[in-house]
Amino acid sequence: MTASSLDAVVVGAGPNGLAAAVTLARAGRSVRVYEATATVGGGIRTQELTLPGFRHDPCATIVPLALASPFFRGVDLTTRGVEFIHPDAPFAQPLDGGRVAILERSLAATAEGLGAVDGKEWTRLFSPLVEGGDSLGDELLRPVMHLPRHPILLAQFGIPGLRSIAGLARNRFRGAPARALFAGAGAHAMLSLDRPLSASFGLALAAFGHTVGWPMVRGGTQAIADALAGELIALGGEIVTDHAVRSLADLPPARTTLFDVTPRQLLAIGGDALPASVRSRAARFRYGPGVFKVDWALDGPVPWAAEGAGRAATLHLGGTLEEVAASEATVAAGGHPERPFVLFVQYASWDATRAPAGKATAWAYCHVPAGSTVDMTDRIEAQVERFAPGFRDRILARSTHSPAEMEASDANYIGGDINGGLQDIRQLIFRPWPTLDPYRVSAGIYLCSSSTPPGGGVHGMSGMLAARSALRHELR
Repeated sequence: MTASSLDAVVVGAGPNGLAAAVTLARAGRSVRVYEATATVGGGIRTQELTLPGFRHDPCATIVPLALASPFFRGVDLTTRGVEFIHPDAPFAQPLDGGRVAILERSLAATAEGLGAVDGKEWTRLFSPLVEGGDSLGDELLRPVMHLPRHPILLAQFGIPGLRSIAGLARNRFRGAPARALFAGAGAHAMLSLDRPLSASFGLALAAFGHTVGWPMVRGGTQAIADALAGELIALGGEIVTDHAVRSLADLPPARTTLFDVTPRQLLAIGGDALPASVRSRAARFRYGPGVFKVDWALDGPVPWAAEGAGRAATLHLGGTLEEVAASEATVAAGGHPERPFVLFVQYASWDATRAPAGKATAWAYCHVPAGSTVDMTDRIEAQVERFAPGFRDRILARSTHSPAEMEASDANYIGGDINGGLQDIRQLIFRPWPTLDPYRVSAGIYLCSSSTPPGGGVHGMSGMLAARSALRHELR
């Protein structure tokens, strides 16, 4: 394939960039992907960050949206070596005193664990969403403003989703376990829990826990990237690694170019070649909080105090709704909580390839202000120790990543923001900015990153939808 014959160039080989390229190649278009680093993957890579034999995912590792995504439902990942592993329970929220709230795959089992009153409310809230099955992902993993195929289902989600996480939890649930369980799911939004529309994140992630689970990938999420790359090459596409794109001059001629980057990077690459209106909008795009991440090599499984906490791969460590809300409010105000809300992932019981025999791999992160330089290691480990006494004694080695180091590992993580931009009410509805087509920047230039709908996560939908937009316009 010569440069002059290219229909499309894709900048960035993260899941969305690869999804865009695969979508275009399936449509018979010639595609070349340029990736700045030595390997494809972006937010889905796997590396030995601590000790030999301990396999870590630097960012995405639990991937419910991959199973909910219409794009990934059209990719035979299994044939290309991807094996999804489901933990015994999707996620859990330990509480003091050896208690734990657990979201089970079964709606009925989750309700039973939350008690008669809150169990009934949990069932009432989530039953319509769970019954919607794959249709829920079809509606949610696309721009908020769209013509719904399942309007009743979308209304059943959207009406409670308009509320804040804290407001909906307090209104619907009476006990600390149910409130905390919902707060932990919702706090993935990286917003203060009192923000309108933040409840939509908790509803979506908990519902997906019931419908598709919160799986991990055997051996690491790099397998997904490798599978997409293999699919693209089999379709005749090309991938060029170790090729940083700093300006449009670094790219060959093509009918259209899709960028798996954030608006700030697009502005730097496109410069004056972008329309003035686009440059103005890109400069106003807002980024969210960053993350501080710790990976551990452990001398055995995590010693959880709560019986049952070991059944989930994902644990939300923050205590009660009130504690999680206080932590996220502190971050939103530019501070660093003493007791941060910690997202923790463990693999020992389900994926033996992650660590040598008898050992374990785990990681966690907390939210911090964008660009923070505060070392949160002790505070994160204190929260783990709070719910797993003796955890520190099992640490063999650790690897820490500040927001700046997160951005250095992936240029899309501006200030440590792993979601590609703030997901408040304005940038949730109008992402990346108000426009009829959120992917088409200008003639021949498209944005296909998590800065476009539906936002962060391993779903590939931003890439697929951007590619479809290009096929409707330049590549008809």
